[in-house]
Amino acid sequence: MQLTVVRHTQVDVPKGICYGVTDVPLAKEGVLALNDITEQFENKRFNAVFSSPLSRCRILAGKLAAGQSLMIDERLCELDFGDWEMKPWSEIYESEAGKRWFADYINTACPNGRSYMEMVHDLKSFLDDLKQRDYQQVVIVTHAGVLRILIALLENKTTEETFETALHYGEIRQFSLNVTR
Repeated sequence: MQLTVVRHTQVDVPKGICYGVTDVPLAKEGVLALNDITEQFENKRFNAVFSSPLSRCRILAGKLAAGQSLMIDERLCELDFGDWEMKPWSEIYESEAGKRWFADYINTACPNGRSYMEMVHDLKSFLDDLKQRDYQQVVIVTHAGVLRILIALLENKTTEETFETALHYGEIRQFSLNVTR
């Protein structure tokens, strides 16, 4: 099965602000980029289009679905940063909880949020469910955190390697999902 994964376009949030599950709007540049991305998908057929429930993904996914059903899946959502949502990263980094989280962001949950490993578990479940379907071509519109986990799971990269990989707004990645029946 071929997975085409697209990161949402640019959001209207100042640089240096933590936004995970906060439903932030697209920036003007992000709205303009929607047409550029959809043009790249013209004349391509997909069995399914999946999206994170957040509007910054749903808007693009809706355009890519173009008349076919759009499947919203909570497991494609960005990391829930809990109490840190919409706070400056610099403030988070200086806090005691922030220092603990940055020392082990893979296993440590954000205060009143989630851990990276909880996201990994959700994405493994999502991929296992996909493997049960007879899809050949799937589009997924999601977030940088989810994309990093997919790179780790489907390209056998370490978490550290995925965080060294620059991921741009509107980036499109292709993956093969091995399905054995």
